[in-house]
Amino acid sequence: MKIVLVGHGKMGRMIESLAKEYECEVAGVIDPLSPAHGGGPEADRWAGVDVAVDFTTPDAVMTNAPVLARRGINLVIGTTGWNQHEKALRQVGADAGIGVVVAPNFSTGVVLFEAIVARAAKLFAPHKDFGAFLHEAHHAAKKDAPSGTALLLKRVMEQAGFSRPIDVSSTRAGFIPGTHTIGFDGPAETITLSHAARDRTAFARGALTAARWVQGKQGWYTMRDVLGIAD
Repeated sequence: MKIVLVGHGKMGRMIESLAKEYECEVAGVIDPLSPAHGGGPEADRWAGVDVAVDFTTPDAVMTNAPVLARRGINLVIGTTGWNQHEKALRQVGADAGIGVVVAPNFSTGVVLFEAIVARAAKLFAPHKDFGAFLHEAHHAAKKDAPSGTALLLKRVMEQAGFSRPIDVSSTRAGFIPGTHTIGFDGPAETITLSHAARDRTAFARGALTAARWVQGKQGWYTMRDVLGIAD
């Protein structure tokens, strides 16, 4: 299976290093800031590519993804911060008849953590003396705050029936790969649930798993679909 890497930063290079384990051939890189840049999304060399894996910036997503989609190339998008354009990209994907996997976090553990958090929020929702908080910490270079995963977890809690305010806070420091903590605090006790990434390979492996899974599919998917987690 051939993939093109859209973005050749830390995540792109990590996916490149692990691709062979997942029987994926990297056809090249779309990244004007990288010495490995092989041309824009319209370049002839991407003919025959099955999946584009995008870890770039919000603006770059809307520059590259629609062009690649119209060429019949499936998309795996890990970039966050472009949600206001989701409706437009969904339509492009539907018109092109491709498969798109979008996730703010491709870690298998985080996706399972999301399901656990939803269950906890549903249990605490009726107990009005418990408030909720959400804290996330990432490396100093991460631009968006709160993280896309934090916003997803907050939304999951609300959809599970937790209607009271959820305090959200962020830390940007050092080289933290990513830590998300959910807490429920009552008059005399606190319950916390936490997921910590030890390194970024979890995200790269999840993205490659998604790339293999989406080949031959049509529609808009999340990592819950990839992992077969029922709503």
